[in-house]
Amino acid sequence: MTQTQTQTQTQTIGKFELKKMLGKGASGTVYLALDTFSGQEVALKVLDPEIVSDPEFDQTHSKQFMNEASLAGRLSHPHIAEILEAALSDGVGYIAIEYVPGGDLSQFTSPENLLPVEDAFEIAFKCCGALDFAFRQGVVHRDIKPANIMVVSGTNVKVVDFGAAYLQKALDTQITDIGSPLYMSPEQILGEPLGHHCDMFALGVVLYELFTGHRPFVKPTMAELFDMILGEDPIAPSTLRPALSKEVDTILLRMLGKTPEERYPTWADLALDLASIGRLSVFQQTVPDRERFFALRKIAALEHLGDGEIWELVHAGRWSRVPGYTTIVREGEAGSSLFFIGSGEAKVTMQERLLNVLRTGEYFGEMAYLKAGAITRHATVESITEVLLAEFDAAALRHVSKNCQLHLTFALLHTMVDRLMLADERIIRAVT
Repeated sequence: MTQTQTQTQTQTIGKFELKKMLGKGASGTVYLALDTFSGQEVALKVLDPEIVSDPEFDQTHSKQFMNEASLAGRLSHPHIAEILEAALSDGVGYIAIEYVPGGDLSQFTSPENLLPVEDAFEIAFKCCGALDFAFRQGVVHRDIKPANIMVVSGTNVKVVDFGAAYLQKALDTQITDIGSPLYMSPEQILGEPLGHHCDMFALGVVLYELFTGHRPFVKPTMAELFDMILGEDPIAPSTLRPALSKEVDTILLRMLGKTPEERYPTWADLALDLASIGRLSVFQQTVPDRERFFALRKIAALEHLGDGEIWELVHAGRWSRVPGYTTIVREGEAGSSLFFIGSGEAKVTMQERLLNVLRTGEYFGEMAYLKAGAITRHATVESITEVLLAEFDAAALRHVSKNCQLHLTFALLHTMVDRLMLADERIIRAVT
């Protein structure tokens, strides 16, 4: 009896119970499966038995498979689908991946079903963070395309399928031309060494589709397609979708530069442009996720938090744009929230005497967080300019990870000690 027949009869592979097929690729099938040990639903990528048993398997697919398997537990990021486990033995090969139910970005790349521009920017920013994290772990994806960016819900996405990944720290030589032709960078086509700029180019192609509903490079044959990628510049996205700004043209066309040097130097540089483009009006209260992330990432007290923990705080807070000369907390009133100033300035007064001016990156209300309950405010805080404000109540922060809580508490205690020492110095100077 073949392995395929066994799978059909029992509908299980190891501890995984196959529930339905999600997709079929050139080398295997992806199933929605149930981990019967944990009760967790997973996406189970199963290699075709014929491929595993092929004598040439070691020269064709084994490196790809082992690359992806080796990433289990390494790529822990809120916008990367977690690789849970992998196995290759007795003619069976599979990789269990975090299941993402919302489909992939392909559903939003046709002209009649485009996302709002703001949502496309949110997705772009989150993909930047994911690919930057992977690159800092020594991993270049090499096969970024709409089908490999899954939608959790709304603008929350996860990058999947690192099977073609180039592991920079690997000792063996790896082929560089793996990937989907429509999304290949010029250096990938030419067989040159690959770095993060390869993924940046591919993401540029994906974003071009998300923004316009058209691909930047299309030709009837592979040879013509590669010639176009190597030698022709795509038309400006705003030509295809007039509602797009020239800033969008600038970002996307820079991502699609013919050489790595023409593109953004780092993912952080690209993310900064994505975060700043088309900032919302003062009168519009919505704060995009990318602006929240950058506001928290710039706060010195949070510098020891990883990107995953920053994203936890992004979603745990209540965000608002507070107009100038607005009271945020009032002396004598009870409160239990911790506040971070993402941008702007606010003054702190006690009995109408000025105590301090708080600026971008500073915070207040830490005593309420550290006491884990409401306290009576000893001072009034009022915005001087428009303030981007993140408010965290104690209950919301209790639901973030223990690691995030630990780093946050340590940061707040460290700063509170500094403030107490400064207060002591002022008292000593006052009495001497």
